[in-house]
Amino acid sequence: MLRRRSLRYAGAGLGLLLAGTGLLQLGAAGAIHAKAWLAQVLLERAWADTLAGRAEVRPWPWADTMPVARLRVPELGVDQIVLAGTSGRTLAFGPAHLNGTARPGMPGHSVLSGHRDTHFAFMRNLRPGTGLRVQGPDGTWRHYQAGEARVIDARQAWLAIGERRTALTLVTCYPFDALESGGPLRYVITAESEAIAASLP
Repeated sequence: MLRRRSLRYAGAGLGLLLAGTGLLQLGAAGAIHAKAWLAQVLLERAWADTLAGRAEVRPWPWADTMPVARLRVPELGVDQIVLAGTSGRTLAFGPAHLNGTARPGMPGHSVLSGHRDTHFAFMRNLRPGTGLRVQGPDGTWRHYQAGEARVIDARQAWLAIGERRTALTLVTCYPFDALESGGPLRYVITAESEAIAASLP
């Protein structure tokens, strides 16, 4: 009788422990998404100041990055502020511009990177021919059209970036539903430049 009761208590304790662990995991995942959402609100303000003519506007006082462009994919409801530099800290807050490539929205080949489970999760639904829009700090919009997606192994392949070509390449980790982050595969879509427009896209 005593042994049966002990087993029942042990089973209940194990059940509570597993439930608590599950809740912690869900809380951590929720915190990542909440952080990404809040960052975009603060970045919106910094981008508005940038469009108003202020240079190098930091979204919060201790930020080591700043907004450099706005990315829209109207067909998918995407509207995001792009940050300077692709460090891990920057990517936690939004999509980021790879240093050494053309400024987003400007002539040349620009590369943007983002996490597959937050800001660049939309890439799994981005089809060839879909329109993308990038706004530069001067308020001008450049229009692009998405090409075919491809998967590359970052250990063996490099992105071919044409210096004289005006294009936008989006990069995220792959596969989208991987249980662990940091794998070697990258999902890549290059969009070709269509036109420049001064007004909203």
